[in-house]
Amino acid sequence: MKDLKDTCRVAVVQCAPVMFDKKAGTEKMVELIREAGKNGAELIVFPELIIPCYPYGMTFGYTVGSRDKVGRLDWKRYYDNSLCVPGPETELLGQAAKEVHAYVSIGVSERGEDSATLYNSNIVFSPEGELLNVHRKLKPTGAERLVYGDANKDYFPITETPWGPMGNLICWESYMPLARVALYQKGITLYISPNTNDNPEWQDTIKHIAIEGHCFFINADMVFTKEMYPKDLHCPQEIEQLSDIPCRGGSCVVDPYGHYVTQPVWDKEDIIYADLDMQQAIASRMEFDGVGHYARPDVLELRVHE
Repeated sequence: MKDLKDTCRVAVVQCAPVMFDKKAGTEKMVELIREAGKNGAELIVFPELIIPCYPYGMTFGYTVGSRDKVGRLDWKRYYDNSLCVPGPETELLGQAAKEVHAYVSIGVSERGEDSATLYNSNIVFSPEGELLNVHRKLKPTGAERLVYGDANKDYFPITETPWGPMGNLICWESYMPLARVALYQKGITLYISPNTNDNPEWQDTIKHIAIEGHCFFINADMVFTKEMYPKDLHCPQEIEQLSDIPCRGGSCVVDPYGHYVTQPVWDKEDIIYADLDMQQAIASRMEFDGVGHYARPDVLELRVHE
């Protein structure tokens, strides 16, 4: 592995979306990029589907074997506020990344290029503002499958950074052991997890992955309240059933030994800063390198169809 730059100042942006409004949502994320950049962030990480939102608790009128007309109207509204990648919104986000000269990772609902299919995607910009890569979630979780399609490309893209290769898996993709290994095989030192997972068990998962991959795990979750949903959606009964804070956050950073660099933050919007000692990512692999000296390729082999 090449020599790594000693430190990385990361900003994990735990924020609320501007629900169903890609214009206002993009403007908010641009301002947050600028704020993180002013505080010296070299890598700025946002949650899953922060533009236009994670439609938590909504069914869009789906039941087994049927759909309703008003649910279709809400789905079309969500579609209209999803992003073309590249498109006007990614241009603005890239300009903000260039302005602060930082890598930016952000989760969006992406429109398919040649279809009306939506994808749960994570996009990464370079410090020069270039859109470096797009990762589409391999398998939407549970009822997410009613909204997003399976990834059909961009399975495991890697971003080459001064701190080593950086990859990401979106939320429950991190429960897929082979998907994790696909990233480990590319030598990642930074594992980004944009998600909407405030379960206490998730904190145990991310510590395990940090140890397993001997990498820094950057856990970026969102926080939002029931009151943030648009009042003119066609499913007020679904929104009313939600708790006051449907997603509580829990964003944090874990080091390659499974220890918190920053403690989880709950129930508020915040930008979490951490100065990562990137030499730990190499030093921690002295006795365990899961795809190096601790591997047994003569016994175990992973084939990835990219």
